[in-house]
Amino acid sequence: MNNWIDAHHHLWDLDAVHYPWLMERGVRRFFGDPTPIQRNYLLEEFRAEAKAEGFTASVHIQVGAQDGMTEAQWVQSVANANPDWRMVQVVFCDLTASDLHEQLNAFQSLSTVRGVRQIVGRAPGEDAQTGTNALLDDPRFLAGLKEVGRRGLSFDLQLIPELMEKTARVLAQAPNTKVALCHAGSPHNRTPAGLNSWAAELLHLAGLPQVTCKLSGLGMFENYWTPDSLSPIVETCLDQFGANRVMFGSNFPVDNLYSDYAKLLSAFRALIPPESQNAVFGETASRFYGFGAQQVWSHQ
Repeated sequence: MNNWIDAHHHLWDLDAVHYPWLMERGVRRFFGDPTPIQRNYLLEEFRAEAKAEGFTASVHIQVGAQDGMTEAQWVQSVANANPDWRMVQVVFCDLTASDLHEQLNAFQSLSTVRGVRQIVGRAPGEDAQTGTNALLDDPRFLAGLKEVGRRGLSFDLQLIPELMEKTARVLAQAPNTKVALCHAGSPHNRTPAGLNSWAAELLHLAGLPQVTCKLSGLGMFENYWTPDSLSPIVETCLDQFGANRVMFGSNFPVDNLYSDYAKLLSAFRALIPPESQNAVFGETASRFYGFGAQQVWSHQ
């Protein structure tokens, strides 16, 4: 049995936490039609698929709850109730908030909290509506990034390739903040020219030593992917970051819209060289998110 870690997944109990986007019916998202996942998705279902593929731990990533603290407390309760499945979490916190310090104090009272995510970019169309790209020009956002790092927390970065050069300039000013690049930087244009452009932009982030890359969510912009179509993305990430700065995440249940867990793992096992698999499937995430032996898995 491997001791692998899924570094990016979601759970939700629609009776415990309110997720506005999951309540919207008939609204197509950048990743497709969410109808099949507009239901409870609990640890038991996720763990059954992940454990069958050799995973024994995971990182829960915030997923658009109406209230970030309510979601974080619920995830903490799930982790407490299932000590045999080690789970830590990345929470939502607005780094531009006037009460940022108080919010982070509250989050850090939860033993599972390892980092923060505030989405900078999802997809060109949705970004034009949400305006989240503007975070990069907000000095409060940079100050928040620095504060997150000062506290020993990490930052999960979701954005699109068009924002990478500008984002790298911001992150360079917060060198002590560890950053996890979600979804390999969302290469949304899968044409040869699009992938070449993404790879060129990715170099701006790969050149920053505090950035680690997640191989996750690759089905969101190519629902009918094949191992061959994912190959240039996986190869580029490993080439630019090295296996010790790359980690796997299933992005379930969102990527469950396009494949089951076994199919996803079969593809990644074929694409990642055997000598790199322990790092990508476990060691990088263990180090980045603090799964070390010194960590106490409390039941507070």
